[in-house]
Amino acid sequence: MSRILIVEDEERIATFVGKGLRAAGHAVDITGSGEDALAALQASDFDLVILDVGLPGMNGFEVLEVLRGTGDGVAVIMLTAQGSLEDTVRGLDGGADDYLVKPFRFEELLARVRARLRDSARPQETATPSFGGVSLDVRTRRARVDGREVDLSAREYALAEEFLRHPDQVLSREQLLNSVWGYGFDPGSNIVDVYVRYLRGKLGEERIETVRGVGYRLAG
Repeated sequence: MSRILIVEDEERIATFVGKGLRAAGHAVDITGSGEDALAALQASDFDLVILDVGLPGMNGFEVLEVLRGTGDGVAVIMLTAQGSLEDTVRGLDGGADDYLVKPFRFEELLARVRARLRDSARPQETATPSFGGVSLDVRTRRARVDGREVDLSAREYALAEEFLRHPDQVLSREQLLNSVWGYGFDPGSNIVDVYVRYLRGKLGEERIETVRGVGYRLAG
C-alpha cells in the first residue's frame, strides 16, 4: 500500500481526491498548508505528494523548493488552476515529477499517480552514461561537458539522460514526452522543444540535432 500526502486548502477537492485514492487502495493524509505539509514530510515517510500551487502562506512552488533543497526525492504531482507554460516549466524545473491543471478528471490524476509510483519503484541506474564529451553522474546527478561541470535543472537532467541512454538515435517528441514527463502529459504541449532549447544552451547547440518531422538526436 502506497502512502500519499495531499496538500490542498480547498476542502472539497481534498476530500474528493482523498476518497478516490483510498478507494484505489492507497493510504492518504491530508493537509491544507505548505508549512503543515513540510512538517508532515519531516515526521513521516510518503511515497508521493499531490501538491497544490495556490496554498495560503507558503505556496506550492516554495514548498517544492524547500523539499528538493533538503534532498527529499519523494515523487510530487503539482495541481494548479494556472495553465500557462511558464507555470508548468517552473514547477517541473523546480523538481516536480508531474503537473495537472484544474479542473481535472479523477481518472487522469489516478493514472498519473500510478505512473509516478511505478517510476519511484523502478531500480535506479548506477551507470555513468556518456557520449561525445557529455557525461552524467547518476548518483550525484551532475553533468560534465568537455571536462567542465554544468548545472542542469531536474528536468534538463532527465532529458539529457534520455539522450545519453540512446546516443545517435532519433527520438521522437512523443518518446521524449512519455519518458521524461510521463504518459498522460498533454501531447499538444511544446514543452519538449522548450527543454531541448534549454539543453542546447548548456551542452552545445551542435550536440542535439533536429531531425525534421521526426524528433531529435544526440550527435557525437
